[in-house]
Amino acid sequence: MSTFMANKGNIERKWYILDAAGKPLGKTAVQAADLLRGKTKPTFTPNADCGDFVVVINARKAVLTGNKGVQKIYRTHSGWIGGLKETPYRILMQEKPELAMRVAVRGMLPKNTVGRSALSRLHIYADANYEQQAQKPVAPDAE
Repeated sequence: MSTFMANKGNIERKWYILDAAGKPLGKTAVQAADLLRGKTKPTFTPNADCGDFVVVINARKAVLTGNKGVQKIYRTHSGWIGGLKETPYRILMQEKPELAMRVAVRGMLPKNTVGRSALSRLHIYADANYEQQAQKPVAPDAE
């Protein structure tokens, strides 16, 4: 019995849609990361980019459990002295919910070319309007 190794020629990509309304931010991010990586497929190959396209809608309505809204902090640094900027997730979820979801998903992907190319197939929208209707995305559990 031979081991299957995916390559660019034999990867079939599907479009999936995830609704984050009322769900924890992390649980939605885990599901998105698994689909982007291709871990739900029987043809999963760790060193190949064999994942699918993912559209996340209603990112503004995702919830943070516990005290994460106050205690969890998004940090960026400009590289200059004193260039640290800190934003509590409560404010980040109000102002830039797409960024909060993208940061959560990015942290769950590998830090290499496979992860970067997988992240390029992620589309996040703050509300229910999205541009990928022509691709007819389906819910992952609808199959």
